[in-house]
Amino acid sequence: MNKISRLKYALTAMVMLPGTALAEPVNLSYLTHWAPETVARLEEAARSYSSSNPDVTITVRAVPFGDLLTTIRSQGGAGGPTIASIYDLWLPELVRDKLVGPAPDAVSAEVKSAWPAGVASAATVDGKVYGIPNEINVYALNYNKALFAEAGIAAPPRTWDELKDAAAKLTKKEGTQVTQQGFGLINSWAAGVVHPFASLLVSNGGQLVADGKPALDSKAAGETFALYEEMVKAGYTDPAMGTADANTTGPFLDNFVSGKTGMIIMANWWESALKAGMGDRFSDIATAPIPVGPSGESAKSISYTWMTVVNAGASEAEQKAAWDFLAWLNGKDSGQNGASAMADILVSMGILPSRGSDVEAHQAKLGGEFLKGYVETLANAQAFPVVLGGQEFSESLQQVVESLEYGKVTAAEAQANAQADAASILERAAQ
Repeated sequence: MNKISRLKYALTAMVMLPGTALAEPVNLSYLTHWAPETVARLEEAARSYSSSNPDVTITVRAVPFGDLLTTIRSQGGAGGPTIASIYDLWLPELVRDKLVGPAPDAVSAEVKSAWPAGVASAATVDGKVYGIPNEINVYALNYNKALFAEAGIAAPPRTWDELKDAAAKLTKKEGTQVTQQGFGLINSWAAGVVHPFASLLVSNGGQLVADGKPALDSKAAGETFALYEEMVKAGYTDPAMGTADANTTGPFLDNFVSGKTGMIIMANWWESALKAGMGDRFSDIATAPIPVGPSGESAKSISYTWMTVVNAGASEAEQKAAWDFLAWLNGKDSGQNGASAMADILVSMGILPSRGSDVEAHQAKLGGEFLKGYVETLANAQAFPVVLGGQEFSESLQQVVESLEYGKVTAAEAQANAQADAASILERAAQ
């Protein structure tokens, strides 16, 4: 090898060494669905990381929740977002379609050791970790204490019979027009429809999926469909007051904020929206466990998680930098008082972090009257089934439940349709 060749070889080796002065700059893009104020917090964390890693630039982009999965699919591969925030239900299909890459061994080991087993499993497909979990959401009964006092209701309902009794007392009508609904349902949004239904189902001793197969033909499921039918027919809930828009806001939120809905089953993440809409009246809102159905034994709830994943089509350098940034963002001490920077962002929105050390670090903030009920519910929460075909299954069940809400089918027809559709979807997805 002559002198010039040796010099070229040496320079090439230096460029390939991570952390050297000659390392190529890396530009990462981070896709999320968060609101502008939360995006600003994420951008601040990204700048903090880049200050210690000047070769890495991170750009955050936000799209509406309803466009998030479509954007990931349409822009996957080289040139698409390097990092994406995803709902755990989407992971199996994104892995199957080779749109997300597996985590490095060090990151995988950290996820398995620092997060609860159930949360870590939702980020895992065929034994491999593909994402770093961040937020966990669980459902509880939200109720307006001022409306309860006005209606003479002393405590939140613990059973379905008490739920129906409270809903009747809270409902107000002018002729046939419902002016205040006792119990609010949500429509026009898959998670908003399916997760409350599933929470009532598991509190009635049922399941959506058992051993990989739909279990909507059970007695417990039949009773859950019948509960919806009864509440709508009695006028305790008005579907017209429950519409959601693509950004998970809309009339269902407005009616609860304005005191036109006495109770609703919702996730912890909407605390910030309630505070913004209600101001001082937010102190009227409290949470309680999901009422127990006739076939249930104890209050339970549905939980789901979000995670960040890395584009499998990104370059090797981009993937390496992306995982390094995510490990820092979700790691201990990148935030305040031993918490991760991600946890600080989540808690600012009223969202529960899923890493054990983050829950401990933010214990004081998570102990308020609103979030306390959700934290207590975590112990009895059942993870929404993460299976191939899960998104299509959820959207199909949404359509069936909405048909029942609007009186297009009976409870028995809804149950039969839901089971048949789910069986077809999951069987087809598994092939």
